Amino acid sequence: MNSFPHCPNESDWSINWTALEAEFDWLRSLADCPQDPRYHAEGDVLIHTKLVCEALVALPQWRALPAKERSIVFAAALLHDVAKPAATEIADDGAISSKGHVVQGAKMAQQILWDLQVPLPEREAIASLVKYGSLPLWFWDKPNPERSVIKASQIISCDLLALLAEADVKGRYCDDQAQLLERIEFFREFCQENQCLHQPRPFFSAHSRFIYFQKEDGNPNYEAYDDTRLQVVLMSGLPGAGKDTWISENLPDWQVISLDKLRQTMGIQPEDDQGVVTSAAKALAKEYLRHGQPFVWNATNISRQLRSMLIRLFANYQANIRIVYLETSWQELLRRNCDRTAKIPESVLYRLKHKLEVPNITESHTVDWIESLK
Repeated sequence: MNSFPHCPNESDWSINWTALEAEFDWLRSLADCPQDPRYHAEGDVLIHTKLVCEALVALPQWRALPAKERSIVFAAALLHDVAKPAATEIADDGAISSKGHVVQGAKMAQQILWDLQVPLPEREAIASLVKYGSLPLWFWDKPNPERSVIKASQIISCDLLALLAEADVKGRYCDDQAQLLERIEFFREFCQENQCLHQPRPFFSAHSRFIYFQKEDGNPNYEAYDDTRLQVVLMSGLPGAGKDTWISENLPDWQVISLDKLRQTMGIQPEDDQGVVTSAAKALAKEYLRHGQPFVWNATNISRQLRSMLIRLFANYQANIRIVYLETSWQELLRRNCDRTAKIPESVLYRLKHKLEVPNITESHTVDWIESLK
């Protein structure tokens, strides 16, 4: 992605709102979505979004960014409240709330950007800015502020988060604006102290990082002894993303636990109860783990919760865990699905796409993103 559509640049820092609203229905839908006047006296969500983007583009720090990063933060500013129309509720007493709009907004941003064919790294950066965009305002209220900023830094630049939060605050009319801006400065200082403002917080090793994120109260300065004795590759990706092909081309001699093949062998349909398939797969995995035999766990593994259950199992046997996430364009996925002998209903594919949580480096020792548009 050279630039998000209509992102202002050094030749002209003005925002072409007419073009943006004409192109994006999700942007137009923000109009007339009310906000609580105590926190947003400026008006509806579209008015707020425009003020945020104007404030961002006026910031010297934003203008000084490389073009790609400017574009990523601009797209995040446009999308940061995209879920408010769906999440906003007005109580009987007139109180306005939009609980859950941040997490929902990150998912919506991911889908919108996928449809726009924004490349995977840029898409996930924008969605992460939407998801963590309010962290600079509320990080000190978290149970473990240090862990919160260190985790965010592994996924998205905390400096960019602070920039987006600053524009967000400057793009609203509220009584506590000065205090909110002070919080953002505190966030910048706190990240600087934790070595994670401009880059991911460094760790002694990939294993030290893995151990830190496996615990709730870990020490980021702890140099963990690497006692791993085998590697496990955990595949992740929607059906048709190319997992089987990648394994045959890159790990042809490895043992493979394929849930699809186990289903076929056991005569179990994808819509049947999968408990017996999972049990058989885990029994095989434990056999390999006990003997120190490297293997590939080949399934969709699209949710973080499912991956974390497997990762805990593998880590208990001292495995070094590598997640390989594969992705292709939506059109290509649909085409490949048509060619499959066991074709998946399109409605199921859509549902899986909306459930997808792209793996990140806080989950395992190594995470590879492999994207092919063909």
